[in-house]
Amino acid sequence: MNKRFLSTIAFAGAAAFALAGCSTETGSTGSSSSTAEAESTGGSDAAASDVITVGFAQTGAESGWRSANTDSMKAAFSEDNGFELIFNAADNDPAAQISAVRNFINQGVDAIVIAPVVEDGWDDVLQEAADAGIPVVLEDRTVSASEDLYASWVGLDFHAEGVKAGEWAAAEFGDTETNMVVLEGTTGSAPANERAAGFDEAIAGTGITTIDSQTGDFTRDGGKSVMEGYIANYGLDGIDLVYAHNDDMGLGAIEAIESAGGVPGEDIKIVTIDAVKDGMQALVDGKINYIVECNPLLGEQAAQIVKDVLAGTAVEKAYYVEDQAFTQEQAAEVIDTRPY
Repeated sequence: MNKRFLSTIAFAGAAAFALAGCSTETGSTGSSSSTAEAESTGGSDAAASDVITVGFAQTGAESGWRSANTDSMKAAFSEDNGFELIFNAADNDPAAQISAVRNFINQGVDAIVIAPVVEDGWDDVLQEAADAGIPVVLEDRTVSASEDLYASWVGLDFHAEGVKAGEWAAAEFGDTETNMVVLEGTTGSAPANERAAGFDEAIAGTGITTIDSQTGDFTRDGGKSVMEGYIANYGLDGIDLVYAHNDDMGLGAIEAIESAGGVPGEDIKIVTIDAVKDGMQALVDGKINYIVECNPLLGEQAAQIVKDVLAGTAVEKAYYVEDQAFTQEQAAEVIDTRPY
């Protein structure tokens, strides 16, 4: 798979996103919303029209990162940019998301963009899109289906994010015997799978032991609930480190630790991935100890890929966006200037 690394500052959509602000969408599992009335023109008609109709199947609204990603996509696939966007948020239901994609195919959209809830189960519907002559672009998450069934993908290197988080943990704790609990992302999703694998790779041979690992579904409430269970089972003194696959679950863990009378960031160290505003503020406040970035501003690149594919311009199979990582001091320096 060819890879092209893009700097996070290369996205022109960052400025547009900053103006638009972060808002949480409330998509239902059985319906789609559109910025205009959906047209029934097929993919083959795209070149004959000034407007490109795109169906976007989002995972849901499970986190601050997802809301920022949705805002970026809506800003990029706007009427001003020559698009008609048909939007669906699947509420983290894989079956509902596949159903939404089938609806896009039936409506004869020009292209489909998908942020897959999970990696598996996409072969049939992607083949249906291919048979209909509708190109598919993946954003954020990946699928296990054949690469021939989608045109391109743009997103982050989840494995590298896990490695960065694990390298910090390894340096912080070294050979010290350390009890770690993990707040996993959605079971079966690419970021959960890859962030776990990367982290485990980085801490191999250290004194860090994973004493428990459960999914919090990338949500703050999920992270809080799972962390409450960990504290009940092991006590505050029995846990040294929390590795959360995203900021929202880490923020939920903070609430659970504080409710139990502990001091997050001191009694229990926390490392997370995302670097959204709330997470970065918790890092500045010392409640989180280290954050690896996962840039949600993928809209401009995704929109350009769609335009290129429909124009017959050659595209790479994968575009990786470069991530950063932040200590407390580094977060304090940039938090006021970040658009998400």
